Amino acid sequence: MAKPVHRPREDAEFDFILGMSGVPVLAYFIGTWPKAIEPCRMMDLVVGGIADEYTGRLTVLRADITRCPAATERYGITGAPSCVLLKEGEVVAHGTGPMSTAEVGSFLDGHL
Repeated sequence: MAKPVHRPREDAEFDFILGMSGVPVLAYFIGTWPKAIEPCRMMDLVVGGIADEYTGRLTVLRADITRCPAATERYGITGAPSCVLLKEGEVVAHGTGPMSTAEVGSFLDGHL
């Protein structure tokens, strides 16, 4: 069984997983600087639950901004945590800041 949340270590791995996904992709970007750590930890729990709930209908990528700088720039990420929903490689939704499970569910509604 595949991991519910993919954690690419670099841009090439991020792009590979994105290219291999046959379903929409929820990419969420985390930061490792002091003010971002706690909100990103909260998002890890939320997005982990979303990944379990949407298994087979959604690919989830957890990207560290410092390890995936090209993806960060490509999707206009300016803060952490941030979420981008991609369908066939195109951005269909974008959000910045910590979100609850209900907020992420709303973020996904209408796009899957």
